[in-house]
Amino acid sequence: MELDILELRKLCTPKNIHITLHAAKRLEQRGIFLKDVISCIMNGEIIEQYPDDYPYPSCLILGLNVDEKSLHVVIGFHSPDLFLITAYFPASDKWESDFKTRKETTK
Repeated sequence: MELDILELRKLCTPKNIHITLHAAKRLEQRGIFLKDVISCIMNGEIIEQYPDDYPYPSCLILGLNVDEKSLHVVIGFHSPDLFLITAYFPASDKWESDFKTRKETTK
């Protein structure tokens, strides 16, 4: 199932977003707040789809936080709920300058 950013935006309210303990710890470590996650979903675009994720399909969204800094949010979807898996500021050593394309890893 492909996720649709417009559908995610309709559900993007604090009451519909569930944050795991793991995600909450990561957000705190990274200085990312729920308002940043909501901002990213509301102004961002889906750049990767993970339709086979368990327990729900998920996707990677590139958007901007409230300070207009690029942010990646991974969100799982099971209507009407959104499950925040993680959020982070994309690193230039892992992403191309558009923050949409992963850099090739050399092995």
